[in-house]
Amino acid sequence: MTEAAPVKADPATGGRPAAAPDPGVEKRAATRAPRRLRNVFNLEEFEAVARRHLPRGVFGYVAGAADAWTALGDNRSDFAHVKMMPRVLVGHATRDQATTLFGARYNHPFGIAPMGLSALAAYDGDVVLARAAHALGIPAVMSATSLTSLERVANEGPSRWYQAYLPGDDERIVAMVDRIAAAGYEVLVMTADVPVAGNREDSKRDKFGAPLKPSLDVAMQGLVRPAWLWETMLRTLRVHGMPHFENNDVKRGPPIIAKEVVRSFAGRASLSWHHAQIVRERFKGKVVIKGIIAPEDAARAAALGMDGIIVSNHGGRQLDSSLSSIAALPAVKAAAGNMTVMLDSGVRRGSDVLKAMALGADFVFVGRPFLFAAAVSGVPGVEYAASLLSAEIDRDMAMLGLGSLDALDENVLAPAWRPSSDSA
Repeated sequence: MTEAAPVKADPATGGRPAAAPDPGVEKRAATRAPRRLRNVFNLEEFEAVARRHLPRGVFGYVAGAADAWTALGDNRSDFAHVKMMPRVLVGHATRDQATTLFGARYNHPFGIAPMGLSALAAYDGDVVLARAAHALGIPAVMSATSLTSLERVANEGPSRWYQAYLPGDDERIVAMVDRIAAAGYEVLVMTADVPVAGNREDSKRDKFGAPLKPSLDVAMQGLVRPAWLWETMLRTLRVHGMPHFENNDVKRGPPIIAKEVVRSFAGRASLSWHHAQIVRERFKGKVVIKGIIAPEDAARAAALGMDGIIVSNHGGRQLDSSLSSIAALPAVKAAAGNMTVMLDSGVRRGSDVLKAMALGADFVFVGRPFLFAAAVSGVPGVEYAASLLSAEIDRDMAMLGLGSLDALDENVLAPAWRPSSDSA
């Protein structure tokens, strides 16, 4: 793995140091679930526990999708349609799921996807996700729509992956890229599929959005969730003050309740390949474009010299008629050249991870379940969620006859699902 930044004291926890890598963390997580998660046995079950813990608006923002949620449903159903071929009598008593990505060796083939407003769902949510990932030996991608400064997450997480929403403005892009680089981030993930915000009808019904408008209804949503109110909202206000959008631009953004929040998100519709080239030329680390579904866009990214792409339909939160990530993956992989190909959207089972890798993904990212786990039980919750997913991968590898992920290829799939098959 990439060498970690020096451990720094965390003022939000009374000066206790940030989490350091702990080789025993997964063993503990696997044998001792946090109290609130004792009846949770897979990633999908975190949602129900989080629904009981979070205010309606916050939960709906994390769990929701665009329009009729068609793309969200397809992300899961399309994974379910892919079938695998178990192999027997191969004699692998132990399995190794370590994975190398951009020269760094990670303990698992999955990481934590970027998620906006994490600090509203979980106290210090961005720091919690980064610390848990560091302890587990996996990457966590920090979101640009965070309420925590990217510098603090880099220092206290530590995090080395940053996901940027950039405006179509050369000067502002250069300044923001320089800020990201100065904070020590090694991988810049440029999200490309949000020229405008998706239509989130449930959030409109819940009166939840940016700017967040105080009202009696919003207040009641918090009052009926006292654990969240005390552990997350009031603690945040006491320790950090009113949350701000910290990373929309070079300077600190407005508070979440300010009217100018809308203006701070402007300019994304004019973002173009010209701006992607500026990012590629300016940032000296790895540059990844997130939100690729069309093979033509993968080929364009490769031509610009991008290091990688993330095949993603934004978890079903943008175009509701979008092809699912797993359905798009084979064609995108074929057009991607030598770029690293990653995937998010819809990954909930160990078998999903292995299916994606068999279809061409080098790595996958998982979002909502990890944030739900953080909201309910903090760092131990995220560690527990990761232990469940890694245990599923291990069991599935045993039944597929795999001793390591180096042996994983399309042959673990049923013939009709292999990209090279004429019947696919």
